[in-house]
This record gives sequence, structure tokens and C-alpha cells, in this order.
Amino acid sequence: MARYFDVHPVDPQRRAIGQVVEIVRAGGLIAYPTDSCFALGCQIGDREGLERIREIRHLDDRHHFTLVCRDFAQLGQFVQVSNTVFRTIKAATPGSYTFILPATKEVPRRLLHAKKKTVGVRIPQHVVAQALLAELGEPLLSSTLLLPDEPEPLTQGWEIKERLDNALDAVLDSGDCGTEPTTVVDYSGPEPEIVRRGAGDPSRFE
Repeated sequence: MARYFDVHPVDPQRRAIGQVVEIVRAGGLIAYPTDSCFALGCQIGDREGLERIREIRHLDDRHHFTLVCRDFAQLGQFVQVSNTVFRTIKAATPGSYTFILPATKEVPRRLLHAKKKTVGVRIPQHVVAQALLAELGEPLLSSTLLLPDEPEPLTQGWEIKERLDNALDAVLDSGDCGTEPTTVVDYSGPEPEIVRRGAGDPSRFE
């Protein structure tokens, strides 16, 4: 049964954030809010957590998982970014974008795209997500909370708790955070490619 944490969207309670981080560090899988819908999250090295996300979402090995990072210093440890790409990404973050980039050796192989050796990264503009990342001290391995055969992600914490109670260890709720997932931009080729148009304005990458 998942524990339910109702936190303030602007000033999240430190005790609750600390308890959620303890659950993550103990190998827990959580649902948490971002600036573009809820996400599933676990520790980077949590093999079982990764498989639980795959199972909930029915994902194959071509799926790009995302490392949700607190800031650029953290992001730079896990992906290779040229100066030109760095400037472009920095201008668009924090925000509702996910960028696909070549991974560094810091990223476990099981998280990489099978052929491209890439991984998704993003820096959210959401107070609760940022508080969680600051307390954890490392990125959260994440995936949008979109269930199989459903057109839109789940948006209400109580509904997530109700429907995934036995599949999760915690639900962190701070109210509505939208239904539109991030805009995904692939920087692994010679030119940026918009893989998914979402909450972030894609025009700056076209």
C-alpha cells in the first residue's frame, strides 16, 4: 500500500519531503509532481524500481528513461553536452523539456537506449520536485505517469493512490500539475529533432 503525502505547492513541508526521500533511498518507487504532469521515480541504481516502472507502463527497451536533475551541475555528470547545445538547453531550462543526449559512464547501462547509448535528462520548474531533488542529492530516474492504452497521464494524486496503491510505495501530491508531458528534443544526431511536442514551446528548437 502506497503512503500518501499531501504537501504545500509553494512551501512543501520539509518533514514530508524527507520521508519521501527515505522511501526512495530504501528502494521505493514513488509518484511525484513536476511542471508537466506526474512522474514515476526511483533511484538511478535501483534495478527493481526500473523494472517496476516498465511493468506499470508496459515499456520496451527502446524507451528513453529520463534523469530528472536539480540543476546543470548535476545534469553535466550524466550526459555529454557540447558548448553550442549547452547554451541552447540552458536558455530553455528549468522548464517543461526533456533532452536526449549521449550518456556518460555515470549512467548504468540498463538505463541507456539499446542502440543509441543515450538517455533523457531534464530540470523541472516545480517547487516540490526541486525540494525532492535537493533533499535526495542525486537525479531521480523517471518516466511520465502514463498508463497503457490511456490517452492522457494521471493528474490527480488521490486517483494515482487509488489505482496504483499496490504498485507504488508513495504518492507525493501538491495539487494539479497539468496533463501535458514535456516536449522531447533529441540532440544525439547532427541536428536537433523534436520527438514529442508537449508543454514546452518547441519553436526554439526548429
